[in-house]
Amino acid sequence: MSRVRQGGRGDVRRSGRAGAARRDAGMSAIEFVVLTPVLFFMIFATVQFALYFFADHVAQAAARAGARDARAQADDNPGGWRGRATSKADSYIEQLGPRLLVAPRVRAVRPEPDTVGVEITARVPNVFPGLHFTVHARSQGPVERFVPEGR
Repeated sequence: MSRVRQGGRGDVRRSGRAGAARRDAGMSAIEFVVLTPVLFFMIFATVQFALYFFADHVAQAAARAGARDARAQADDNPGGWRGRATSKADSYIEQLGPRLLVAPRVRAVRPEPDTVGVEITARVPNVFPGLHFTVHARSQGPVERFVPEGR
């Protein structure tokens, strides 16, 4: 037959722990409710900024490709280099991220007589409603001229 001790130090400790456990009951649920929106915000913000930086890289690559084509064509084809440069940039956008750049505006530019380039402006898809990001890329360089030897 076992005896049960009543009173004494052992009961005080046990009742203290039980009281603390009762006071903490539900704290995990409250912490979960408070921290879940913060966690979701951080995840969506990470996705939004990843979309922005990837879209910026796609726009930069497309602008560089269009500018390379413009630099090579502007001397030999003074009337048609703009169309070729913009179609080259559009082709890069289609290959690298067709849905990543929303409503891209591709323009061939000639800031100086011996300089040509391509400028791209586009919106980035948004994760947060009401938040709009725009990427802008510009690449330009001197027109390439091939001169035969002796001139």
